[in-house]
Amino acid sequence: MSHTSLPVLFVADIVVLPGMVVSLELDDASHAAVDAARAGGDGRVLVAPRLEDRYASHGVIATVERVGRFSSGGPAVVLKAEQRGRIGSGVSGPGAALWVEVEPVEDHVTERARELAEDYKRLVVAVLQRREARQVIDRVHQMSDPSAIADAAGYAPYLSSDRKRELSENPDVESRLETLIGWTRDHLAEAEVTDKIGEDVREGMEKSQREFLLRQQLAAIRKELGEGEPEGADDYRARVEAADVPDAVREALLREVDKLERSSDQSPDSGWIRTWLDTVLELPRDVTTDDSTDIVAARAVLDADHHGLDEVKERIVEYLAVRARRAERGLQGRRRPRLGCRRPAGRSARRREDLARRVGRARARPQVRPRRPGWRA
Repeated sequence: MSHTSLPVLFVADIVVLPGMVVSLELDDASHAAVDAARAGGDGRVLVAPRLEDRYASHGVIATVERVGRFSSGGPAVVLKAEQRGRIGSGVSGPGAALWVEVEPVEDHVTERARELAEDYKRLVVAVLQRREARQVIDRVHQMSDPSAIADAAGYAPYLSSDRKRELSENPDVESRLETLIGWTRDHLAEAEVTDKIGEDVREGMEKSQREFLLRQQLAAIRKELGEGEPEGADDYRARVEAADVPDAVREALLREVDKLERSSDQSPDSGWIRTWLDTVLELPRDVTTDDSTDIVAARAVLDADHHGLDEVKERIVEYLAVRARRAERGLQGRRRPRLGCRRPAGRSARRREDLARRVGRARARPQVRPRRPGWRA
């Protein structure tokens, strides 16, 4: 492989790969490299990345297409990158530029490289479709050279400068394509997750905005009808949001709050809804007590509070005895009966409070029954 001597143009902000056409702003050092290339006759220059810890092992042989100025007035040059080159030792040359020996790198294309190129093209098309870049998709479909397909990644905005610099220093076509396929798949997976999160956020915002607009319209309708919001509706919603209840219970409570907000103070349902909400919110969910199974003490309480009712007393004492026996045998947690959860037929609220006091509970559990569909006060 023949060597050639070229002036070096160092770039720090971008990475130039073969096949790219770029415009660069010139400083004193890069201006000297461009002047030396134009003075050499063929107008070729070696574009190499500027690294802080070392010199680059590879660069790109480029042709100076045009020298001019940006709209801001700064000097600029348009370069057309042609071929990857391996950087050798420094040599002497005309002008103030740095000259080095460059060995052009020929690309060896195999069948494996062609298969990888097709896989990478499909991934690139998927990325471009997400951006709706139809014109670029047509250009990608027209590309057939695996090396050119891999080097076109220099235009990819989702690749960092470090990754592009890694591609510029990799002379193997298959290795570059395999690396690009992995990076592009990771980018697509990350983009899909980002889109899913964004879609969920937008749906949540749209739902909140829709609910806000509906509530505003409902308030306007009530105002026209001379009705106001039910008293305490906002307070119930805040109490439900702050309550430490399971998710299913919270959903049921919020449904009732929505019904309360849609109803007026004159509606008989509003009073029943408030009663139901107050009952459920005041349930002592975190309070637990140990039931007493002292048969003698329970019989003393029954005799002191009630005259007669011997049959009822016997049934209560029998019930407590069975509970005590089950506790001794370790069967307390199996199908444990619950006193006071539902009102037995023919017993009053006073009877339930008495039963709770005899087993050592602070209070009887209130009976909360859901309303049936179509139920009216």
